[in-house]
Amino acid sequence: MYTQIDIESHFDGKLKIAYLNQPETMNALTKPSLSDLKDFVKECSEDHTVRCVAISGRGRAFCSGQNLDDAFVQGNEHHDNDIIRKIVTDYYNPLVTEITHCRKPVVALVNGPAVGAGAMLALISDFVLAVDKSYFAQAFSNIGLIPDTGGTYYLPKLLGRQLANYLAFTGKKLSAEEAKSYGLVAEVFNEEEFVPKSMEILEKMSNMPTAAIKLTKKAFAASYNNTLKEQLELEGDLQQEAAETEDFKEGVSAFLEKRKPNYKGR
Repeated sequence: MYTQIDIESHFDGKLKIAYLNQPETMNALTKPSLSDLKDFVKECSEDHTVRCVAISGRGRAFCSGQNLDDAFVQGNEHHDNDIIRKIVTDYYNPLVTEITHCRKPVVALVNGPAVGAGAMLALISDFVLAVDKSYFAQAFSNIGLIPDTGGTYYLPKLLGRQLANYLAFTGKKLSAEEAKSYGLVAEVFNEEEFVPKSMEILEKMSNMPTAAIKLTKKAFAASYNNTLKEQLELEGDLQQEAAETEDFKEGVSAFLEKRKPNYKGR
């Protein structure tokens, strides 16, 4: 089904990992790979057996950003003055929307450089686990473009106006540790620990009450535009929705019975 990504399944199918699989280009993004990723996230979101989703890269890089050959050389598209708008509208924006609204937690496993759209692919995920040798660069300005893949929306909110401007204007590389210090990365591991430590976290996420995580994502997303009053009202609504899930009933029963809960994500 997928031509540009590899899929791994773990923990009886509760975890699905998509690997960008174009190591010869440092996993540069193409229209087929963007479509594959969008379809993968959508299918995981709708599959009740999947509890956690992850995105990573094969080889030495996470993702080097847009493949410019794919954008400008293939066919006759280099004659189309609106090609960039069409790629953003038809390929990047649908992927950003799927990741943002995915009903499952989406984790970026940054195994190497994450540049341009590749950096934003990681940063729009719910959280990032990175190897210490990786780095993040908003390289759009280096070729005369602006941040896309949700960059103009998320970067000021994640970093504040000053730092977002600085990184977007200069294209400065941030080491994994620097990115963590700015709140862009959740955890950084050395190369030997990266896979086992990441899998520990992903296994835990795969056994969490996914229904509540979905509602938490919804509440956090709404907070960008809500007043405090609106957000408090939303919290009440979503908390009631969470209290009506099977996971909540299981969590309370497990607590009272002093045992480990067995969540189903429903």
